Amino acid sequence: MIDYDGRRFRAPDGDTATEAVYHQQDDFVWGEVAGGAIRRGWTAGTRRPDGTLSMGYTLVFASGEVVCGRSVNTPELTEDGRVRLHEAWERYGPHAATGISYIEEVA
Repeated sequence: MIDYDGRRFRAPDGDTATEAVYHQQDDFVWGEVAGGAIRRGWTAGTRRPDGTLSMGYTLVFASGEVVCGRSVNTPELTEDGRVRLHEAWERYGPHAATGISYIEEVA
């Protein structure tokens, strides 16, 4: 079972200045996001027994734009043993959108 406490994640391509730091207590997982285009962000949710995360998030961009949404993050292991999260996300409000992205644990 994956323990997310203290793990740091970044996008494998694109904005590598943005980093998320995760914390965990039992099945509750939360994180802080900052750097690059993101001024500050937060995510919180629960971990299923298989390691999948069901999360809500709020991001405040450097432009002042605020985006909220939810995601389901499915873990997989990279060849070198790091965690990669496959994020199926949905944004709400005037910037509503859906998509898929990936973040990888920082070695």
